[in-house]
Amino acid sequence: MKIDRVEAEKKLLKIFGFKKFFDKQWETIEHLLRGERILLIEKTGFGKSLCFQFPAILFDGLTIVFTPLIALMRDQVKSLNAKGISASCINSEQDDNQNKLVIEQALLGKISILYIAPERQENYDWIESARKMKISMVVIDEAHCISVWGHDFRPAYRRIINLVNLLPKGFPVLATTATATKEVEADIAKQMGGSIKVIRGNLMRENFNLYVLKVSSEEEKMLWLGKNLMKLSGTGIIYTGTRVNTEIYSRWLDFLNIPAIGYNAKLDSQSRIDIENGLMNNRWKAIVSTNALGMGIDKPDVRFIIHTQIPQSPIHYYQEIGRAGRDGNPTDIILFYSQEDKELPLAFIENSKPDISKYFRVIELIKTELLGEREIIKKANLKQTQFRVIKADLIDQGIIREVLIGKSKKYEYVSNAPSLDTTQFQSLREHKLEELEKMVEYVETKQSRMKFLCNYLGDNTEYNFRNCDNTGLEKLKLEDDSILKARLNEFFENYYPTLEVETKGSNLVNGVASSYYGFSNVGRIIHRCKYENGGDYPDTLVDIFLKAVNKNFPNEKFDLVVYVPPTVSGDLVKNFANKISKKLNVPISHSLRKTRTTEKQKVFQNSYSKAENVKDAFYYEKTEEIIGKNILLIDDIFDSGATIKEIGKMLTSLGARKITPIVIAKTVGGDLI
Repeated sequence: MKIDRVEAEKKLLKIFGFKKFFDKQWETIEHLLRGERILLIEKTGFGKSLCFQFPAILFDGLTIVFTPLIALMRDQVKSLNAKGISASCINSEQDDNQNKLVIEQALLGKISILYIAPERQENYDWIESARKMKISMVVIDEAHCISVWGHDFRPAYRRIINLVNLLPKGFPVLATTATATKEVEADIAKQMGGSIKVIRGNLMRENFNLYVLKVSSEEEKMLWLGKNLMKLSGTGIIYTGTRVNTEIYSRWLDFLNIPAIGYNAKLDSQSRIDIENGLMNNRWKAIVSTNALGMGIDKPDVRFIIHTQIPQSPIHYYQEIGRAGRDGNPTDIILFYSQEDKELPLAFIENSKPDISKYFRVIELIKTELLGEREIIKKANLKQTQFRVIKADLIDQGIIREVLIGKSKKYEYVSNAPSLDTTQFQSLREHKLEELEKMVEYVETKQSRMKFLCNYLGDNTEYNFRNCDNTGLEKLKLEDDSILKARLNEFFENYYPTLEVETKGSNLVNGVASSYYGFSNVGRIIHRCKYENGGDYPDTLVDIFLKAVNKNFPNEKFDLVVYVPPTVSGDLVKNFANKISKKLNVPISHSLRKTRTTEKQKVFQNSYSKAENVKDAFYYEKTEEIIGKNILLIDDIFDSGATIKEIGKMLTSLGARKITPIVIAKTVGGDLI
């Protein structure tokens, strides 16, 4: 298709409202209109989306955009429809009927641009329908996910590459990313075919004010935010490493009457949409989030980004801070760092490739019989994410394959399959560890921080940056504030994590923990008593437990105290429950027993196995005690909740009117993203 720049920019102004293309935008569009394959590496806010949206309106057919970013889908579909361009999306937050309707419209040729998650390629209905669609261009957003060397590799992207390599010569393909080292760039280009053209832009962000603040504890981070957050211009995002921290930091700010809210992947879709809209409308001073927030949200005036946790690599960091200051105005970028902060990214790196023994465990299981995902996860004792990484690697090496039995997906062993090659796994692990050390180098560097990031990403520059605390900006510092420290102590003494255990058909209600296991000194006390022969839980834990009861259930009239029988802790919980019974003046029962010995829940890696470990594992000796009673159910540590739920179901079946679980501490568990 031929169109010159002058004519194209007339269309651009009429449809999109922009007068001119950036040179690299027009260069990219020209190549796509000639049916070429392009890898575009450009900074966030450059306008990469226009590079496929504009040619899409010229093509006679459907442009499919693969993106993992549901927020981007929603924003761009809404914006395109407002411009009179027929666009839609398919994703997991829409129900099956909505997604089927979109597929029907695409088959009828009523859609120009269709956004879809890469994982959808595993959906049978989509695969069958896509074969019948008139596709004119394929776009791969977040293309660094193609490469195992990229900072956010996703196995589902392998299927996109398989599709791309089946496309005829002269079929336009665009891959876009804001973050790719030269190594990742070469890997993407190799996978997409030798004829790909790479267009790399300028990654520098002069409007960023880059700071690093070294601290010695999580509490010091919270104190700095409490004292300084309202002094920062505008609104922004505070990134934390875990779901738990999104909750703790947002509640701390709220405790100080600083408008803030937590955001993480565990929220339901409507809550996420509401918070994203609130971000656009500056409803809060800060949104405290895992890295689940920000990608694909087109907000040009995010005025600050603060990381309370060091990211895994400079690439992760550049991508996350790139969500701010897209309007070119001054923007504060702050990273807190303590040496202990390396532990979390190290854990992510260790888990990104499961232990080799787990690969062999899966192979042996599939050799024996055809199995589905859930069956393998249970039998191999794996987390779902671990299995999906293993599955992708084994399929990639030709050791197993997917088969469809009816509408169920199973996995079978390939006869005469090659042996598992583990060399790449070790190389990848070493590569990720090197990237983490580079992130620490960023913290410790005495040179320009912006130049450090640009050089690492392959955008070597001799530009004389003056936009960080090493090149002219005043360094951030901690200031002692006894009043604020007292407020922080008060906050922790009145902070009670929720135990979400309510299920259909059970009279179990959501309870609370008196603390998180890893915060304050509660976890250390429990560990000493439980695993270091430290004796009974001390009265300090009794006091904080009673505060949790009185604060959260002040008007509750409990009829009976029941405690969870032990797996490893002997009489610790029994003795603790006795103390609580006396303090509350509520009778205690010793009738809850185990029908069999159970394993420690922490040895199981998935919810299926945890639930199975305790299924039908409890009985109640004197059932007449609990009929119609309001029960306080006590335990020391809450992890997955499987034990509490099983006991709640059993007590409900025996006639308990209400069961309220309260524990000493809740673990972080799976609350990571």
